Amino acid sequence: MAEYDLTQKLIPHLDRHLAIPLLDHLADVGTFPAEQVSKAQYELVKGTNMVDYALEKYQQVKAEGADVEPRDFDRLRAEATTRFETLQAAAQPVLKVIEDPEAIAKLKSGVDKEKNLELLRSEYNISVEHITALYHFGQYQYTLGSYASAQNFLYHFLILSPSWELVVSAHWGKLASSILLGQWEDALTEIKDLRDLIDNPHTAAQAKPLAQLQARTWLLHWSLFVFFNLGEAEGCQGLLETFLAPAYLNTIQTSCPHLLRYLVAAAIISRRAARPAGTRASRDHVKELTRIVQMEEYQYADPVTAFLKDLFGDFDFDTAQKRLALATDVVKADFFLSAFADQFVDNARWLVSEVFCRIHQRIDIGELSKTLNLSTEDGEKWIVNLIRDSRMGVDAKIDLKSNMLHISRPHPTPTATLIETTRGLAFRSQAIQFAMQNTADAGKERGGRGGARGGAGRPTEGAPVEAEAAA
Repeated sequence: MAEYDLTQKLIPHLDRHLAIPLLDHLADVGTFPAEQVSKAQYELVKGTNMVDYALEKYQQVKAEGADVEPRDFDRLRAEATTRFETLQAAAQPVLKVIEDPEAIAKLKSGVDKEKNLELLRSEYNISVEHITALYHFGQYQYTLGSYASAQNFLYHFLILSPSWELVVSAHWGKLASSILLGQWEDALTEIKDLRDLIDNPHTAAQAKPLAQLQARTWLLHWSLFVFFNLGEAEGCQGLLETFLAPAYLNTIQTSCPHLLRYLVAAAIISRRAARPAGTRASRDHVKELTRIVQMEEYQYADPVTAFLKDLFGDFDFDTAQKRLALATDVVKADFFLSAFADQFVDNARWLVSEVFCRIHQRIDIGELSKTLNLSTEDGEKWIVNLIRDSRMGVDAKIDLKSNMLHISRPHPTPTATLIETTRGLAFRSQAIQFAMQNTADAGKERGGRGGARGGAGRPTEGAPVEAEAAA
């Protein structure tokens, strides 16, 4: 499964702290040799200020016999402590204010940040420099692994700061802190805020196409933690809506086609999931994704994406059967998808059954069971449950003597066919009439302008004669 592991493609688009759980997962599943994973963990952690954790990984790597450069961890710990105390002292005036419930109540009730700043200057003698110091202190807390404190300080910074550059950075820090604390609803709110800031930039630097592409790439990767922890209904369907938005789909196709695995997996996992209350019915994403997977196959393909292409693009059931077995192993080894392995397999089999029943009238139950990688007994149970599903759009009966499944499709009545054919006729007629009217009006306008230019310009041949006769 090492050839299908995406960790090395995901980590460049993640913060160091967010990458730590991915490497911990690799250590658990044993995809790579333990010595390589341990060294990668140490190389990742030593770039943070979590000195004690880095020392633990250093000792583990040395015990496994790896050759690593020695480091003075006592000096690093002393430097981290000094830096912490310096930043804390700089932010102390603001820290006193945010610990005062009355002050926070006044600031939250403020109409805008300018009035909040004026309130801080007049009543608490707080300047913009003090607020910026709060940002740096919160950021340093994050590098130390104190995610709750970092989240709290960045939250208050966002209430106070007028700087759009630092506001965007603080939102990223708050999102990462919420993810690492497992606060998925808060993280989802941050994703929505960041998406709005990326799509509607407030500075020239943020509005550059390359900056927006990079920011969207990061957001897509970071959001994987959130969507796959919100469940198959809210999470997977939220992922589909976000990833299939034109700007973000273009980002996937341009800079990170490996995310197609999660797009396809989310569509399969949420295929039969109940919609959250108050949300509109979702469109069928499978056909759209099949087209995208076929289009991007030259850039990226794995057993998960290839299964969709085999089934809905090539209708190759034998290859899809083999691919599903391999895709199941890939899903079980994937950090984000492993918790959904059972749902993935069940819904993938359901997709195979749907396509199989739509293109056949008589189906050998043993053959279908083999296609689904099931025993004959389990296949019979599966088919019974399949028939109960009213969304198939077919009538099915089981012939126990011949062990066959008979499919009959109800033919539409002439009235239903007429209604379906003429469903959009009125709208199309109005559109044609509107287009013809616009064309006619434009022709009249051009003709009027031409006549006006002719009357005011050069006279016609008969004009001098008429002028002489008049004289």
